[in-house]
Order: sequence, then C-alpha cells, then structure tokens
Amino acid sequence: MEGLFVKQEYRLDPTDLRIVNALQQDGALSHAELGERVGTSAASCWRRIKALEAAGILTATVRLVDPHKIGRGVNVFCNIRVRHHAQEGRRPFEEFVRARPEVVECFSMSGEWDYLLRIVVADVADYETFLMHTLLEHPAVGAASSHFALSMTKYTTALPVG
Repeated sequence: MEGLFVKQEYRLDPTDLRIVNALQQDGALSHAELGERVGTSAASCWRRIKALEAAGILTATVRLVDPHKIGRGVNVFCNIRVRHHAQEGRRPFEEFVRARPEVVECFSMSGEWDYLLRIVVADVADYETFLMHTLLEHPAVGAASSHFALSMTKYTTALPVG
C-alpha cells in the first residue's frame, strides 16, 4: 500500500495510518495499548507519534465535552457578511471571533456570505444576547443570518485517513 503524502512530504506508512486512526478514536491510549492495537511496540509507537507531531500531522490532544451536560446544547450556524473585504477590515473580525468562546468554528466562505460561524449557546435568549449586543456590534459585520440546528445527525472529529 502506498503511503499518503501530506505537508512537508512526510510519508505515512500503513502503521502510521493505523496509529492516526486509533488516536482519532481514543487520544488517551497509552503507548502500550496503542502498540497492541496497531501491531507494533510501545517504543515504536512513541517514536512514530513524536515524528507525526514534528511533521504537524498530529496536533493537540483534547477531551470532547458533551455540550448538553454543561448547558450548551444549542448549535447556531450564522452566516456573516463583512462591510469591507480588504484584509485590514477582516483581520480584526477574525481576531474577535478567535477570542469569543461561544464561537467554536469559523470558516471563511466562497459565495454570497463571507464567513460561516458555529456558535454554541445555552438557549435562544443566550444567542439573542450574543447576536444583538456582541456580534452585530462589531464594526466589520454588515449582515448576519442565523440558522438553529434542530438535531445532530452526525458529529465526528475524526478525518478519513488511509
């Protein structure tokens, strides 16, 4: 099986692919448990993980939180149109978005809208407060269109690898 080429010309071999897939499912695996799952030694797993981290393929190790259990079960997808498209106008908005904990994802988009935000809040009133008193008050924001998710059919952080 040919390896996958990624940034910095790092070549993922079949064992690397198994390691990446296993860690996407459970980032808390010990090197010994991981080695057992992928068919190699704990020391080999450790060396490979370090190489994958150095290449930028593996990044942060995090724990996922159930949003409903912490009172943040409402997902709002908000399209944003900025007033000016020059970089000096967009940069402050992007910095603002990075600093807002309610905004968990932000994408610069092609098409009619400039950005798509995923905003996680407690309820509709919580979102209204954020929208009216924070988001729409930002000088770069020209327009916004909000869409509330009714349910979540699929959610994964795992990328298709190999």
